[in-house]
Amino acid sequence: MIRTSLSSGWPLVAAALLVSAWLVAPGAHAQERVPVIASYAELRPWSDPLEALGTLRADESVTLSATMTETVAELNFQDGEVVEAGQLLMRLEDSEEQAQLRAAQALYDERRNAFSRATQLQQRNLGTRAELEDSQARLRQAEAAIEEIQARLANHRLRAPFDGVIGFRNISAGSLVTPGTELLTLDKLDVVKLDFRVPEVYLAALQPGLRLTARTDAYPDETFSGEIANVGTRIDSVTRSVTVRAILANDDMRLRPGMLMEVVIQRRPRDTLVVPESVLVPRGERHYLFVIDEADDNRLERREVVVGERRAGEVEILEGLQAGELVVRHGVQRARDGDQVALLGIADDETAVRDILQRQRPTAAPDASAKGGA
Repeated sequence: MIRTSLSSGWPLVAAALLVSAWLVAPGAHAQERVPVIASYAELRPWSDPLEALGTLRADESVTLSATMTETVAELNFQDGEVVEAGQLLMRLEDSEEQAQLRAAQALYDERRNAFSRATQLQQRNLGTRAELEDSQARLRQAEAAIEEIQARLANHRLRAPFDGVIGFRNISAGSLVTPGTELLTLDKLDVVKLDFRVPEVYLAALQPGLRLTARTDAYPDETFSGEIANVGTRIDSVTRSVTVRAILANDDMRLRPGMLMEVVIQRRPRDTLVVPESVLVPRGERHYLFVIDEADDNRLERREVVVGERRAGEVEILEGLQAGELVVRHGVQRARDGDQVALLGIADDETAVRDILQRQRPTAAPDASAKGGA
């Protein structure tokens, strides 16, 4: 009898426990909120990138050469020296021209005195008008001779045509140079030109003043900024591309002519609504995201949006969202329309999702054995 009563009582106990679990479970589940991390939708500068490869050129560049056959008498520069416009860089031997100049100046002084005497005689009516005019012509002839010699002397002196940096010095004092001999190079590098080619289909989007960024393997961790200065007037009939020239500031002169640079042109610059790409929930060709209504105790609203361009980790929202709205960034997989969520934190440029998750981790309990040993 005892066995019969026990066996008949167990189904009742099991049923009671099952009902209790059913009654308690819905309430407990209703109180549990899905933890999420959110981000604010923000208006940010945006552009459509266009990539190209370009080559750097100096803002001004020249190779100075000799115009006569002569020996080098004086060098006033060193490799890599920064020089100013008009600075004397080199002097060729000019002793013969200097002697000719002294003789011409002596002749000029003689004829100037003769012209002065002829003028005085003319004023006293003791000289003829013809003698005065002949004396004046001889004086002008002497002046022209001096100017000719001074011009030849100027060819013996090599001066910097603009501010710049000297290249390597490959010549020494006493070297014999001939017309056309390359003596030195001079580059103006405080500003550099960046030339690159762009397919003609993008011609309508190119215009002077358009911003761009450039990178080079020589400085892999740095980005250089500039803007388009000019767009070529001709399309290459073979490559169907147009040459574009940009200007980059180079105050520290780290960029050098001939460098290969990766160029990213910022087309169609604008301010647009931007959210992290991780907030999107794709469904076929449509895109959704979850908006958190802070006024309604963090209740979720699934909303369809129209996306635009994308870039690393971010996406442009064209329709369906307003600036300042809070969207679910982490925990999207467990989010449901109409649910109320537990907001763990807001991720932004200064606070990453990983930082928020690490703060939510429970602190490890102290080791029991270590506590007992203490």
